[in-house]
Amino acid sequence: MFLFDEGSEIGRALKQCRRSFMAVGFFSLFTNVLLLVPSFYMLEVYDRVVSSRSVVTLTMLTLIMVILMVTYGALEWIRSRILIRISTRLELLLSERVFNASFKRALYSNGNASSTQPMSDLSGLRQFLTGNGLFAFFDAPWMPIYIGIMFFFHPWFGVLTVFGAAVALMLAFANEKMTGSRLAEANREHASALSFAEKSLRNSEVVESMGMLPNLLKGWKTFGYRVLALQGRASELGGAISNISRTWRLLLQSFMLGLGAYLVINNEVTPGVMTAASLLTSRALAPIDQMIANWKGFITARGQYARLNNVLQQIPIDPPRMPLPEPKGDLLVEQLVVTPPAGQLPVIRGISFRAPPGASVGVLGPSASGKSTLARALLGVWPAQAGKVRLDGADITQLDRAAIGCSIGYLPQDIELFEGSVAANIARFSEVDSQKVVAAAKLAGVHEMILRLPQGYDTVLGAQAGVLSGGQRQRIGLARAVYGDPKLVILDEPNSNLDDVGEQALGQALLQLKRNGTTLFVVTHRANVLAYVDNLLVLSEGQISMSGPRDQVLAQLQAKHGVPSPSLAGSGSLPSKSGEAGETRA
Repeated sequence: MFLFDEGSEIGRALKQCRRSFMAVGFFSLFTNVLLLVPSFYMLEVYDRVVSSRSVVTLTMLTLIMVILMVTYGALEWIRSRILIRISTRLELLLSERVFNASFKRALYSNGNASSTQPMSDLSGLRQFLTGNGLFAFFDAPWMPIYIGIMFFFHPWFGVLTVFGAAVALMLAFANEKMTGSRLAEANREHASALSFAEKSLRNSEVVESMGMLPNLLKGWKTFGYRVLALQGRASELGGAISNISRTWRLLLQSFMLGLGAYLVINNEVTPGVMTAASLLTSRALAPIDQMIANWKGFITARGQYARLNNVLQQIPIDPPRMPLPEPKGDLLVEQLVVTPPAGQLPVIRGISFRAPPGASVGVLGPSASGKSTLARALLGVWPAQAGKVRLDGADITQLDRAAIGCSIGYLPQDIELFEGSVAANIARFSEVDSQKVVAAAKLAGVHEMILRLPQGYDTVLGAQAGVLSGGQRQRIGLARAVYGDPKLVILDEPNSNLDDVGEQALGQALLQLKRNGTTLFVVTHRANVLAYVDNLLVLSEGQISMSGPRDQVLAQLQAKHGVPSPSLAGSGSLPSKSGEAGETRA
């Protein structure tokens, strides 16, 4: 069975539950033996009680039957409980791993893959383990017991039962061949449809404002029609085979009863054996009927297993890394080449520079020049196709992210705050240190704004932080980036949503970060932010076209393009560190 593939992480996790599975198999032996009780009860009633007319015998047989069937019910309950515990243990063993893999998958796919699909697949597997369909696989090995008893009753009963089982197995095989591929394809299309819907809902404001809903609805309906067509055809075929299987089972029971009557007429069996054989035939073929009835769930679980296993194989477990001392912020980039996830061509093409501790660098360039890609590569979020990014001499992609995370601050273009309090968001969901939270908020110039929120720092934000404006989210995101006095801070368009007050607060924050000796990178299109950095790095088509001290680069830009230098209001009051940070080089 696919569940126990030891070459997969899921199979190895389930192998840890092998004792529990063995217990289910052990109890399955007794439950299947106890299912013989109704047949033998009927046999004894017809052959012994009716002929002897003994009420005492009937009472004792009935009492024994009740006790055994109550025992059967208890064992079935135990089997169900064990499978529930197995499914719970599987969730506990894999949930953290699957969550990490889902996170890395979303990171590496740049949002092109459904990030929650692996977690949904794990949940589906867990539900399959607790369903009745799995019992059929534990009951099927005991079919020979029933067939053997049928041969014991009479050889012709055994032959007819074997023939009936062969036909049922052929129907099960036909069900797999005719519905398996269609159901698997339908599940893939359904996953694509959910991913399409997820992306559409995430951009609901854009969709509504520009009247895109009818067009997106057409795309959704196209997915839906394909899924319905595949599922409908598979369900029709599966339903037809299931009906044929049930009809065949009823026919087989009738054939068995007719055969039994013939044997009774010829005094080869008793009426009790005839009736018991008819009842036992149905029980002998029940596992096959259950497999056919639950085949859709089995195919779905198999697809979930395959998808989840594929994700876990593509995203291996991060090896343990030796912790290093807290970095000072010395950043070295060596012949860096970066291709975005799901991209075909490199966006960053062979750039090199160095930013010593305390350097402040503004990153400029036209749209699609690679500014945001560079920011992600400097953080180690997007791996380099070639070259290295080194933080204090160590390859940043090889560092323990949990260990160095507190030394790095990042403000992306698109600000996402998480469900939780404002304080928890600023503290990066570590243990909230109120002094550090307030210090970060004050450094970002957002302390007073937070105090004006309904519950101040304890204001709980929803999934989309709907209580906040874009500028407020950006300023709280800045506080999160500077929390804990990081040594390297990278800000990607930090003033894209800010008003004048926010711009002033950002400027003061940049000044304070420079005073703290923080290595600072600011990706921007706006000239007023350049007043707060000492060096500029200009990107063009993924390469450094200019780099050096701010005023020198601005003069080169003016000479090259024939446009006035951007306004640098307030720059005269800034301390000059051009000599310190002037080691940027193409």
